[in-house]
Amino acid sequence: MARDINQRLQQLRTRRDGTRGTAMDSAALNTILFKSAPPAELWESRGSGNQAYTRYALGAMQAVGETYTRVSKDTANRVAKQLKERLTKYGIYADFELQGSVPLDVHIKGVSDVDLLALSGEMFWYDGSGVRALRGDYKNPAKRQTLEVLNELRACIEIELPEAFPKASVDTRGAKAVKISGASLERDVDVVPAIWHDTERYQATSVASDRGTKILDKKKQFAVPNQPFRHIELVRTRCEQLGGGLRKAIRLCKNVKADSDRNIALPSFDIAALMYHANQANLRLGQLHELAILSETQRFLDELARNATYAKTLRTPDETRAVLDSEEKVQALVMLSIEMDELLDAVYAEHEPSHWAYNRDMNDKREVVSATRL
Repeated sequence: MARDINQRLQQLRTRRDGTRGTAMDSAALNTILFKSAPPAELWESRGSGNQAYTRYALGAMQAVGETYTRVSKDTANRVAKQLKERLTKYGIYADFELQGSVPLDVHIKGVSDVDLLALSGEMFWYDGSGVRALRGDYKNPAKRQTLEVLNELRACIEIELPEAFPKASVDTRGAKAVKISGASLERDVDVVPAIWHDTERYQATSVASDRGTKILDKKKQFAVPNQPFRHIELVRTRCEQLGGGLRKAIRLCKNVKADSDRNIALPSFDIAALMYHANQANLRLGQLHELAILSETQRFLDELARNATYAKTLRTPDETRAVLDSEEKVQALVMLSIEMDELLDAVYAEHEPSHWAYNRDMNDKREVVSATRL
């Protein structure tokens, strides 16, 4: 945690105010600035004047405001409405759904983009082992191949986004998403071409969150199976069981990553998937002592960083893959763990300054921080 804590606090405040640097036009930016001068938030007044690290840890856990979230969704809906109308001239009738951190409520201001799935209505994939497939319910085979449909959808999106928002920036370099940002758009939106996937589970339950997708990886020319709605449902359910502690742990990790001077190449999805496996009893303590969430986050990341073999066995909540499926992610986990070690040390020092020089065991430090009431 090399960066000055006051600088980190300022960055956290700036993100939570929503005044991030962006290539918006001046009229839209002035509107944002006018709307983004809220009173000080509760976390900013917690702890004494010399407990800046404590305030940072608490602030990094908090959800963004309802207005910010609403604007994020509204911006995605603007993009979806334009694309839905424009794609019809190519004979493409698409559904649009949000995925990722915004619907899960673990987004952080100034960092989290809005993920918008664009799902072609021409075809869908289904698991042949599902009950509906075995019953013979799927009678009309698709007339074209999956990649043909997805590549056409992607190409049309790349054409129509600049036409719909001529002053915005459209980045088509991503393998899975076309990013649009700036001009009158108050949030960056990642548009992800996809088709529906009727999984074996969905065929049995007909529950919307069990329905999967296949998204296009343009560079690899592969349709990647994905279960974004099941992921959201599983993480949401566990978080509610823990009194909100899981979401707070995820936001804490994401803010620490955003403010780090280290290279932490761990995607938001994987951070959420890792923290899903943290100790539930310890996270539940956050209902009484909010800093207990910091203690458990540090403990769990430290455990994973010290035991890479075990860490690599952890799977995403929807069981589709290992969370740490590359060595780059393993190294990113180590960097995030070091950041969390340093944050816990600093918070401990603010509450037990007389013991700071004695280099107490990390378990003792966690106990002190966990038991702190603010």
